[in-house]
Amino acid sequence: MRALIIINGDDFGAFPTINEAIIKAHREGILTSASLMVTGKAADEAIALARANPSLAVGLHVTLAEGWPALPPSTLGHLVNEDGKLSSGVWVGLAVFFNRRAQEVILREMEEQFRLFAQTGLPLSHVDGHLHFHLHPSIFPALVKLAEEYGARGIRIPRDDWSLAWESGMEKPVIKATWGLIYAILNRWALNYLRTSSLAVTDRVYGLFQSGNMREAYVGKVLESIRGGSAELYFHPTAGPRLETFGPNPGDLETLLSPRLRKLVEERDLLLGTYPMLAEGKR
Repeated sequence: MRALIIINGDDFGAFPTINEAIIKAHREGILTSASLMVTGKAADEAIALARANPSLAVGLHVTLAEGWPALPPSTLGHLVNEDGKLSSGVWVGLAVFFNRRAQEVILREMEEQFRLFAQTGLPLSHVDGHLHFHLHPSIFPALVKLAEEYGARGIRIPRDDWSLAWESGMEKPVIKATWGLIYAILNRWALNYLRTSSLAVTDRVYGLFQSGNMREAYVGKVLESIRGGSAELYFHPTAGPRLETFGPNPGDLETLLSPRLRKLVEERDLLLGTYPMLAEGKR
């Protein structure tokens, strides 16, 4: 059976330059899927582009920290900053874990984002989270329930390969080693929770340890290492300048457009796919 690989672009709808990059990578490169920020500054444009490119699978990039909320900021209390933007992941994460009121508010925010996605009329390919915040123990059960109710076909569980990323070289390895320890615990718990869920999960997810630096050489090694099963590779492409250390960057777009990687996919007979294809068992 052929290995199925999902090539995803995160932060669709955040800015016009990200929208431009994702559509270009889908039309001219190997990108098959995107995760929509329904509260992004360019969300309306992204939705229109998705409708004009129906072969692009679109999921919901649930944004509960460091992004714009769907609900009025006045209803979110201390979960937003003075600009009305959702606060840092650390602050929101602690508040939601220790404060029942904060948890209730953030769950309402999440439900509103699902509702906004449904209003687009786009099929809900999958669900993931900005900063992987969807794996927060106080949020994940409710997110899974909403994902199933709204018809999502898959969910991202970021089980990355540390050794492959380390061999390829990585920026800020101490920070990423900390991420690895945290997500190893959260991933195991989440996978156990999903045992009775209808949501599809890939065997591997690549992008956590090379976030903001998904270069051709590394992605080539990933593709060469895949022997079967399924994998998601997620990117943060932009047609503009780099915005964050671990976020949108033009290098990711260059990788997605690489003729060498396209040829490698063909030579290894890898199936470029989507979460709906994974859920349906297509290979």
